[in-house]
Amino acid sequence: MYKTSKRCVVVGCDYPDKTLHSMPTSEKDKKLWMDFIYNGNVPEYQNKCMVVCSKHFTADLFINLSQVKSGFATKLRLKTGSIPTIRNTNSEAASTSEDISHIPRIKVDAACQTDPPPQRSVRTQLSWRTLRPSRSIAVQAQASHRNVGVGTKTVPLEAPLPDLPPDPIERPSERSSVDSEEEDEDPFEGIPTMDIDDSQDPTYDPTESIADDTETTDMLVQAPKPPHKINTYIVYETCLMELFEVCPVCRRVCDVQTTKMGTFISVQQLCPHCQFARHWNSQPILGSTPAGNLQLSAATYVNGLSFYKLGKVFKAMNMQLFKYNTFRRHARMFIEPAVVSYWKTSQEDMLRKLREEEKVVVGGDMKAVSPGTKFGSYTLMDLKNNKVVDLQLVQSNEVGGSKHMEKEGLKRSLEWLKERGVTPDCIVTDRHRQIQEFLRESSVTQLYDVGHIEKGISKQLLKAAKKRDCEQLREWLKSIRKHIYWTAATSTSGPERVAKWTSILNHVQGHEDPLFPKCLHPLPVTRDKGEWLAAGTQAFHKLEKVLSNERVLNDVEKLSPHHQTSPLKAFHSAILRFAPQNVVFPFLGMLCRLYLAAIHYNERAERPTSSTGDPPYELQTPEAREGECRAKAIKTDPTFRYVDNLMDLIFDQVFVDPAPFTEEVLKIPVPEDLTGRRSAQNMLRGSILTAF
Repeated sequence: MYKTSKRCVVVGCDYPDKTLHSMPTSEKDKKLWMDFIYNGNVPEYQNKCMVVCSKHFTADLFINLSQVKSGFATKLRLKTGSIPTIRNTNSEAASTSEDISHIPRIKVDAACQTDPPPQRSVRTQLSWRTLRPSRSIAVQAQASHRNVGVGTKTVPLEAPLPDLPPDPIERPSERSSVDSEEEDEDPFEGIPTMDIDDSQDPTYDPTESIADDTETTDMLVQAPKPPHKINTYIVYETCLMELFEVCPVCRRVCDVQTTKMGTFISVQQLCPHCQFARHWNSQPILGSTPAGNLQLSAATYVNGLSFYKLGKVFKAMNMQLFKYNTFRRHARMFIEPAVVSYWKTSQEDMLRKLREEEKVVVGGDMKAVSPGTKFGSYTLMDLKNNKVVDLQLVQSNEVGGSKHMEKEGLKRSLEWLKERGVTPDCIVTDRHRQIQEFLRESSVTQLYDVGHIEKGISKQLLKAAKKRDCEQLREWLKSIRKHIYWTAATSTSGPERVAKWTSILNHVQGHEDPLFPKCLHPLPVTRDKGEWLAAGTQAFHKLEKVLSNERVLNDVEKLSPHHQTSPLKAFHSAILRFAPQNVVFPFLGMLCRLYLAAIHYNERAERPTSSTGDPPYELQTPEAREGECRAKAIKTDPTFRYVDNLMDLIFDQVFVDPAPFTEEVLKIPVPEDLTGRRSAQNMLRGSILTAF
């Protein structure tokens, strides 16, 4: 392995220079370099890692010569396509090397009573932030002037200047020479630079240089990123204060004052010696709100995280965090209006697709989403597309008790669909009595979820199998479960479903039914007569009583043939991520968290089956199935596009003009809070009474 040479390889060069330049990658330039190094006599074998010192290049080939001279960089950098041309140590080479290697000390003339000698400012290199408001760019004039704060501005001596004003003189915020991940990296890389013209031609026109430099700079300027798109880091306080302890102008100790506001810190630096002042903020300021504080609140809210758990993490790391009241203020003013607007927009898109469908099949179910059944969330889902269409949050005191919340939620959802021109062909629900009566009165076709009926029948059979002489029922439980799903999937009418369902009573006895004389499934290998249930036995009597019950037969007649409410149960599990049942939220806060759960579920519902999996399915063994396995398709990894979209909406629109978004939130009817009905004294008295 070749090692990079520590000295210049040009024939006859013995000049000590700390800046060495590697060979170019271009074959054309590399050939020119080799011809120069060996003076035209290039040997057949050469070292692949050769370097050439800065002495062999003219000054106009360096892009950061002014930074090196000003002390802001230590390594010279060549322009692309530079070719060494200086070979002998003549006066030109010596003067060039001297300008490069010997860096003058920074001199500051501040509040002097005598005029300094005439000077000439040859294109002082400044940071891009300072160049934009400054007027003296690339000034090269014959008139004498005074430098006040090197690197900021120059004041022509057209008239005698009074003493310096008491206001602090600002200095451009420039990075130190070592402010990157690697020490050898140029800290000004990526910043527009200006070339140095060594000619001292008196006909030099500064306006031409300004025009040229301005044109080059505009091509490199990039649009600033929004605050929530900028990368963020964890910075320790001691490391941060090291940047402000010493004055960058006179290198003396400064007075530093800090102001903290949650995750935001503001630093004011003032040098008592040269009056250098600087004000630095750790985050962009949006109006009077630090962007990082709002961004942390928004990211916590839209991802369904708990502020109190976040506070524990911050406390464990000694990180600064704002109070919960600040989090609630951000949520009330910006985050919740954005969530409501985003959900309403997605609802309109789903409604437009529903209007285009011939038959709309929806499913509905309610879930208690708070301790003590204070809130009930009724979900209406498009079962064909597996999308949550509507959510209704009902508070128990609105309808006279928690047992009436499901009916009220369904009523509101159906009215909402009707107002928007969507009439469902049928609705799949559970067997709630109030729901049955309401849908029958509303002339809406109702179908029952097969899993709900199967679960109820299985519980009854398991209870009966525990009795004496009924243990054989447990062996038939798996077949009966499959039979009810087969009945629903293969039937086209209610009477056909009832006939297929009751045929199981002849099947368990080993008899043939006149309507179904032959089983469609493969017959078992063993035909042990002891496995069949005999008529007149206690086990058969219990089975017949459960399967031929009048209510069961009526429910079997309304079994849903294809679409079931299992997606609703999956959505109810997703709600727990955004609204845990052991946490009490206000009405509007709970509603927004339900909206976030629906947005999250709808985006995940679009995931296709993974094409890279081998196999594309996995086996699952639910505890409720008592060891039965089932195959589940492996989906692609979930996406969280809605998080980025909500963050953009909060910072780009809601924060800029919150009025129209807040008006939409105010239109939501909010019921009276239950906790406001009882005073603290009554609550305390009630807790004392219940303790005994």
